Amino acid sequence: MNDLTGERIGFVVTGSFCTFSAAFAQAAKLREAGAELTPIFSEHAATMDTRFGKSADRVAELEEICGKPSICTIAQAEPIGPKDLLDMLVVAPCTANTTAKLAHGITDSTATMAVKSMLRRQKPVVLAIATNDALGASAKNIGLLLNTKHYYFVPLRQDAPMEKPASLVADFTKLPETVETARQQKQIQPIFI
Repeated sequence: MNDLTGERIGFVVTGSFCTFSAAFAQAAKLREAGAELTPIFSEHAATMDTRFGKSADRVAELEEICGKPSICTIAQAEPIGPKDLLDMLVVAPCTANTTAKLAHGITDSTATMAVKSMLRRQKPVVLAIATNDALGASAKNIGLLLNTKHYYFVPLRQDAPMEKPASLVADFTKLPETVETARQQKQIQPIFI
């Protein structure tokens, strides 16, 4: 990975709880490469305890990786664009719910406000999709975002095609490489692996 020293990256976490560990491992790699990371949590990701862990523990874990306190409210996320606080945004994981809201311009959560705030400055937004219905109900929303400027996708694949035939999950190990190409305003290829 190239040197990311001084690159200001917002790291947004939405509710695909089973992928938090994979996403956080890549956040650590971005930090190791010199990126200045700001953790940002959707309301559900910040407050919902699940079988994958307690929300307070997960928030603390990412704050430790990033070395900064989290942004967890719409009001905290809104100034990101106007004050030019970040160079890029990574949404990892990005759920079907968040994907649908982004595709239709809905800004009613911390995550979607952070994205909107970046897009107003035409800055790159990297999406690491993780959803059980990507090849079903969510396919149209993913398609819309694939054709929208400033969105870049971490390569994704079916994670369990026999048990969950419509499910797609980003290959989180490709997140740093996707960040590198998005910095050049290019989409990493192939998108579907």
